[in-house]
Amino acid sequence: MEIRRINKEDYTSIAQIYKEGLATGIASFETEIPTWEKWNNKFLPDCRFVVLVDEEIAAWCALSAVSKRYVYRGVAENTIYVASKFQHKGIGKILLLHLIDESEKHGFWTLQAGIFPQNKPSIHLHESCGFRIIGIRERIGVRDGIWYDNVILERRA
Repeated sequence: MEIRRINKEDYTSIAQIYKEGLATGIASFETEIPTWEKWNNKFLPDCRFVVLVDEEIAAWCALSAVSKRYVYRGVAENTIYVASKFQHKGIGKILLLHLIDESEKHGFWTLQAGIFPQNKPSIHLHESCGFRIIGIRERIGVRDGIWYDNVILERRA
């Protein structure tokens, strides 16, 4: 297993893993896979990683800014997806711990995550890496005509 920075050539695999997550209906409010350009603009240039298992991309993670205001420069939302065939093998935890370590090296003091309450494996993963639940946004968004809550977690350096 190897963890390395994401490059543009990884995007086909990243998009496929993201598509698997979207198909669950409880991974994101998004319903379509963005182009590389939209994806690249959404996520911060630092702290974007993939996990390779036998040279195959098994998982990816990235950070996005929670605000453009300078005062929030050290606060980011983390995104992490593991390909279905690599789930329940500890890869997500290894990758999230790597992301936490690298984010702190890049000056981030708080990471946040918004997770559907039905996505218990993702909530458990985050809690096992030092995130704590700070609240629930009730009926925060609609996906496919269904209102969903979002569990808000954070981890402070």
